[in-house]
Amino acid sequence: MYTQQLYTNCLAQGAYYIESNGEAAIVDPMRDVQEYIDLAASRNATIKYVFETHFHADFVSGHVDLARKTGAQIVYGQRPCKLVSNSFLRRMVKNFLLEL
Repeated sequence: MYTQQLYTNCLAQGAYYIESNGEAAIVDPMRDVQEYIDLAASRNATIKYVFETHFHADFVSGHVDLARKTGAQIVYGQRPCKLVSNSFLRRMVKNFLLEL
């Protein structure tokens, strides 16, 4: 498993890249999504899921653009992890989201 925080200082906002067995999830992506696409490509991974932990009033999220460019599923709601098919990634994202 691999995780990386992608932090934007000017907004004090952190997005997260979580990867397991070649499948990746992005948590709370910023509007410019190329950084996530490039990171996944450099690690030979496929972005499968985009998690929104909440609606953001202080910045524009890139969840729609990222889903369009990668085919990833946007996941949000009360029980988002039940939608993730990769069981290891599901456990990691669930544990990660509990820490936010």
